Amino acid sequence: MLSIAENSSSINNSASKPNSFFRLLLKNRLAVIGLFFILLWTLVALFAPIVAPYSPIATNTAIKLQAPSVAHWMGTDNFGRDIISRVIYGARISLWTGLIGVGISCCIGIPLGGIAGYYGGKLGNVIMRVMDTLLAFPSLILAMAIAASIGPGLISAMIAVGIVGIPEFARLMFGQTVSLREKEFVEAGRAIGVKDSVILRKHIFPNALAPLLVRATLGLGFAILTAASLSFLGLGVKPPTAEWGAMISEGREYIISGQWWIVTFPGLAIATSILGFNLLGDGLRDVLDPRIRTGK
Repeated sequence: MLSIAENSSSINNSASKPNSFFRLLLKNRLAVIGLFFILLWTLVALFAPIVAPYSPIATNTAIKLQAPSVAHWMGTDNFGRDIISRVIYGARISLWTGLIGVGISCCIGIPLGGIAGYYGGKLGNVIMRVMDTLLAFPSLILAMAIAASIGPGLISAMIAVGIVGIPEFARLMFGQTVSLREKEFVEAGRAIGVKDSVILRKHIFPNALAPLLVRATLGLGFAILTAASLSFLGLGVKPPTAEWGAMISEGREYIISGQWWIVTFPGLAIATSILGFNLLGDGLRDVLDPRIRTGK
């Protein structure tokens, strides 16, 4: 009888050789660029009180709508608030919203997809049809509906972002579970009386981890964009909290009059953070997928 321990996968091989994994990842130039942007914004968010030159909510109408200068590197907004300080503190909100949102998606979507794929039948059909129903709605429209029903605020934005991402993780885990449930190591586990919950948790999930990790990395960029969109529409954080989408919303009416810096710098922050997660996600996919790595 085949032993469960005999199973091997690309993610397990990578985990057993972390040095090899990181070496392969660092050889991918685009992944390194993505990792740079992620580390940059993470450090900025962590050390915001030290890095930010001014308070993100302090107003001074005497200096409102000033162009970028030595005193205010990214200029000031219509309330005289320092934009670079607001961008720095906005990184905290955006990254935190993305992490919580993706965390909600993973904690709900992955178990649902695993259960549906492992047991199948009516239970699996019901779960996946619910996921298909959620996927039928445009993600931003669905997020808006959820946030509006809960009420504007950071918590509602996190919940909306998390719910919108559930179907993607559920479908991915469903596909991985269906392909793994008939493997010899799973059948061996059933034969020796291992509980289904243990097989799902200790044997199917670890072998599905590689694509889930890639999806989670890419999902962080999508979560940041969705959260910024909700704040832009007034369904996210409440003023005067510094958040990138809200900053663009507040400054959009000043573009015509020439105050381009109010929306440009928060826009660049959103773009670089999303680019970072997308590039890193692509790099992880290349490293963790042996078919791509070997060119087959």
